[in-house]
Amino acid sequence: MGGLDLQAAHALADRAGVGPVRAVAPMAGGANNRVFRLDAAAGTFLLKSYFRHPDDPRDRLAAEFAFSRFAWDNGVRCIPQPLASDPQGGLGLFEFVFGRSLHGAIAGEAAVDQAVDFYRTLNRAKNQPAAAALPRASESCFTLDDHFATVNRRVERLQTMPVGGMADEAAAWVGSDLVPAWRQVLATARAAAAAHGLLPDEVLADADRCLSPSDFGFHNALLAHDGRLRFIDFEYAGWDDPSKLICDFFCQPAVPAPPLAFDRFAAAVAAELADPTMQVARATLLLPVYRVKWVCIMLNEFLPVGGSRRAFSGTAAEQETRKTSQLAKARAALAAVLSTSFTPRKVA
Repeated sequence: MGGLDLQAAHALADRAGVGPVRAVAPMAGGANNRVFRLDAAAGTFLLKSYFRHPDDPRDRLAAEFAFSRFAWDNGVRCIPQPLASDPQGGLGLFEFVFGRSLHGAIAGEAAVDQAVDFYRTLNRAKNQPAAAALPRASESCFTLDDHFATVNRRVERLQTMPVGGMADEAAAWVGSDLVPAWRQVLATARAAAAAHGLLPDEVLADADRCLSPSDFGFHNALLAHDGRLRFIDFEYAGWDDPSKLICDFFCQPAVPAPPLAFDRFAAAVAAELADPTMQVARATLLLPVYRVKWVCIMLNEFLPVGGSRRAFSGTAAEQETRKTSQLAKARAALAAVLSTSFTPRKVA
């Protein structure tokens, strides 16, 4: 079934104590992984088969399951309960959340409040001994230079995209528009950091790091039948800079967070850190940097590993249409970056 090892799926359900399995059916919506509805004696569950690629060594299953287990064990209930994993087979079994995607909806202040509650509950436990065993988040950054270098690598990677078809148009646009815009955004961010006394190579103190769901936003949330949000997809989760969490939260385009909530959300994330004012300043000056990062993410379809992920998750037939759509979105997103001015808060 779509490459799924049914014997491994049955064994995983038995190990979780929910078997025997009655039916396994593929589900739509997984952009990077394959997802299945698994009906068993104990109820309905979600089975994930994780993408693996030699050019992308990230262990998505290990990251998601370790994070979910830690969060669940420390009282976080706005996520699916993790039940069992099969590292060799690349499978994870989770509680099935009955609800609907927020795609096409507009997230409001109440949704922001629930996201803040998730962050706070999770990070109240960050000093627990078990937290130290959690990995760094994917593309984690602990200096301003780390942030700048991460986005720069993404821009450079797009300059090496394979040519042919829609990629020719995308490559031309990257060279003529994205690269100069990135240089402008980077120069502005460096100047803002210097003006506010923020050293680009200063390492963020351990106490000011956070446990991040990573790729955190309403695109990775379901509105459950009880009217509450359940946050999902933690395959990139781990230790990170709170500024990155804040920026990503307000940059993902699928279900945008309300822009007017930026100050409130950033203040809530920074509230229990050593210097909240400095943390909010860092997040604010990094926001346009991360908006460029998300422009790059929109163009992942044109890169070999990104294309492989889409093919793995079952959407290869739609790739050319998706490439056209993603390039149009990237153009619009970059235009928005260049038309918006962000002024970092003054650090006392």
